[in-house]
Amino acid sequence: MRVDFELIKRAQAGDNAAFNEIVLAYRKRILGTIMRVIARREDVEDVAQEVFLRLYFSLDQLRTAEVFEPWLYRLTVNAAYDYLRKQRRRPEYRMSDLSEQQVLMADATAGGKVEHDDQYQKKIRESVDALLGAVSEADRILLMLKEVEGLSLKELEKIYQVNENALKVRLFRARQRVLKAFGASTKGKEPARAG
Repeated sequence: MRVDFELIKRAQAGDNAAFNEIVLAYRKRILGTIMRVIARREDVEDVAQEVFLRLYFSLDQLRTAEVFEPWLYRLTVNAAYDYLRKQRRRPEYRMSDLSEQQVLMADATAGGKVEHDDQYQKKIRESVDALLGAVSEADRILLMLKEVEGLSLKELEKIYQVNENALKVRLFRARQRVLKAFGASTKGKEPARAG
């Protein structure tokens, strides 16, 4: 979704209503991207707020409308990277870090009240998270932007500032690493053959 460059110019001139329109236009996509990158629902809003603060304070650097969306995605990816770096420095998790919903889910699971479908969906999410966790942050973010967000190669070129061929190579290698992680995770899990 592309915003009108006049709206961006108004925001650059200090029109807060114009800036709010930009935030509303991109908020859902930015939140979705952040959620898929950091996978901690309770921190998504904080990271998104950081993205929009960075946008607000650097909007005057923008010169053309064509680069706005890739630039905004770059801000989003950088904010998500910063969050992940901070989390690596703070690896401990306390019960107080859990949201009320997570505590209720844990209680329900322990009590056997979660339905089979929910458990199946959770296993799938955990498997995907584990596979993506087995590759680098750069691979995970690239794959999410391409496969989940549905960005085109042209859009990714602007975000990563590399040509299309280099991007195709990165995508191919990232996919190969995920496949390799998948292969490693399934070893030893194959059923014994009757013979």
